Amino acid sequence: MTQRRWGATAATVALVFFGAAAALYWPRGRPFALEPDPDRNILIVTIDTLRADALSSYGGPAATPNLDRLAAAGARFTFAHSHAVVTLPSHTSILTGLLPYEHGMRDNSGFRVPDGTETIATRLKAAGFATGAFVGGFPLTKRFGLTPGFDVYDDQMPELTGASAVSMPERRADEVVSRATAWIGAQPGRFFSWVHVFDPHSPYEPPSPHAAAHAAQPYYGEVAWTDQALGPLFAALASLPRNTLVVITADHGESLGEHGELTHGMFAYEATLRVPLIVAIVGPNAPASRGVVVDTPARHVDIAPTMLEAAGVGTGGETLTGRSLAAALGAGDDRPSYLEAMTYNLVRGWAPLRGVIADRMKYIDLPIPELYDLARDPHERTNLAGDDPARIAVMANLLRGFDIAPPHRPGQESAEAREALRSLGYVTGSAPARDRYTEADDPKRLVEVDRDIHRASEAFKAGRTDEGIRLLRDVIARRPDTADAYVTLAHRLWETGQPREAIAALEQGLRNGAPDRDLRVRLGVYLAESGADPARAIAILHDMPRDDVEALNSLGIAYGAAENYPRAIETFTRVLALDATNGIALQNLASMTLRQALAARDAQVAKGRMGEAEAFARQALTADPTLAGAHTILGVILSGTGRKNDAIEYWKRAVALDPSEFNALYNLWLELATAGRRDEAVTYGRQFMATAPPAFFAAEREQVARYLD
Repeated sequence: MTQRRWGATAATVALVFFGAAAALYWPRGRPFALEPDPDRNILIVTIDTLRADALSSYGGPAATPNLDRLAAAGARFTFAHSHAVVTLPSHTSILTGLLPYEHGMRDNSGFRVPDGTETIATRLKAAGFATGAFVGGFPLTKRFGLTPGFDVYDDQMPELTGASAVSMPERRADEVVSRATAWIGAQPGRFFSWVHVFDPHSPYEPPSPHAAAHAAQPYYGEVAWTDQALGPLFAALASLPRNTLVVITADHGESLGEHGELTHGMFAYEATLRVPLIVAIVGPNAPASRGVVVDTPARHVDIAPTMLEAAGVGTGGETLTGRSLAAALGAGDDRPSYLEAMTYNLVRGWAPLRGVIADRMKYIDLPIPELYDLARDPHERTNLAGDDPARIAVMANLLRGFDIAPPHRPGQESAEAREALRSLGYVTGSAPARDRYTEADDPKRLVEVDRDIHRASEAFKAGRTDEGIRLLRDVIARRPDTADAYVTLAHRLWETGQPREAIAALEQGLRNGAPDRDLRVRLGVYLAESGADPARAIAILHDMPRDDVEALNSLGIAYGAAENYPRAIETFTRVLALDATNGIALQNLASMTLRQALAARDAQVAKGRMGEAEAFARQALTADPTLAGAHTILGVILSGTGRKNDAIEYWKRAVALDPSEFNALYNLWLELATAGRRDEAVTYGRQFMATAPPAFFAAEREQVARYLD
């Protein structure tokens, strides 16, 4: 790669980061080879949502000098593929050497890595390596189960800030790299580290100067920024006392509008399935080598056995699906690669997408089958399925050699996790499996439905509520069984103070046969919290599975709305038996116990209940300090027990966490006004008047308005 292609800014960045160590990355000597060495460190860097053709070493438009230097002295694989097109399944394949149907992760939502699953971390830890993971995106946080084998699993990142104002549950690449570099520098012996950076994932908001350099397509600015952020990590490796094997890859790519898909998850075309793969050795005794370009096929499942072999560590007799790529650095054989995209089948009931790549041919098994010659048609513009039935038969038979049974349906996610995934553009939910799919269920026929749901989400973020609602109603008219369209529509109607319309939208979804679990849970909550029909809410939620934590929380809310506080408390206690650190259940217990205290006629009983409520509220905040509702409830308790100033501080925290915490806003105004702190009272009163929906706060708005006048 020439200096001219990098550009002046990128070249300067590389020099700043590497300094004297830059010579370690300059190609020289014999061709790169990968031989076992039990006295080396192992580092894998996974870059989320990175197209292979984005990197400058792959001929892409993003200036990536740091990654290019690794490729120039190592191995760059030109035909590497993931097996899935979303984060959790792909990373599980990378770390286990198993295909999605073997390790069981088929989507980001509703799946957990099973206990006892062996990964590269568990194997290397058993071999004496220190192990540390540093992740930058919510779909890989501890809750999803990839922690076994890691001494440190660093997933600290911003949490949700409320139902209507959600912060991106990710952290910047430079923050991840800083924490990883500090940990690596403290290791006295061999280590295995996994560093995951999330920045190329949508929304594309690169920092300066990359935003200006890629104003027309900010995705590539994110890629360039990510390369810059990784520079200090690679520089740190060069100064360690032993060499480090470095593996760079992505979990999947990004469509950027190709084939009608805006991001990823629906299709498995090369834009999202083909990934970069670079292998290099960095350190004081790194062999003098020049980079090699490897055209032999490589797969995600091949990465774990490659790292194990390079570290001189076996698999304990277990046979992995993948095979080491060390031999492929010369001339390797073809490796058929299984592929799938299950999200839209699992969530919306669309046809499941499976396929296989072999001999540069790609077969996609859908109601409208697809066949592409990737050697001649790398952008998959010409579907050969209708022209070559013999080849279709061969490829279909090859696919049957893999497990093509229907995937297990996803379990239930917490409301918090679903909101976090939705904020990142992932659809969530669960649709029942079907025996037969037609062309009407083929994702190619439904891509505009998905695009309009994404457009609606963007419209809501931009404040164009009417446009977003119109787009969702259009989706429902075209595909009446799209459950997430009803849920999103109802949520937006509710947040804009239209509870009757929100309830009507959910009821329409149930009538139209949309997968009903999420609709029923949301409908029960709205019926209860609006006061429209708590008894009906109880009836809707009562027969839902006894291990569905969110449904149980919703049922408890319904009992509370019906003023059946003992049953509400019993229900929330059941949630804690299933999940002892469930902050929402603890918050709800605080709320119900507070209501009992306020309703008690006996002063001693009321005092005791108030103490219990405070304990529950504090436990909720210990479990999750970002729960705005728990801050609000604790403020009410403190105010009611004479600790007015403390109450004000908790309400301020609630509003800072979630500007739509209207009860806290009102309480702040009232307490400040009562205390004669007019300037502060006016500030919070105006905020309340500007944001609190009249449908829920008519009387309070009238009271605040009189004060402000």
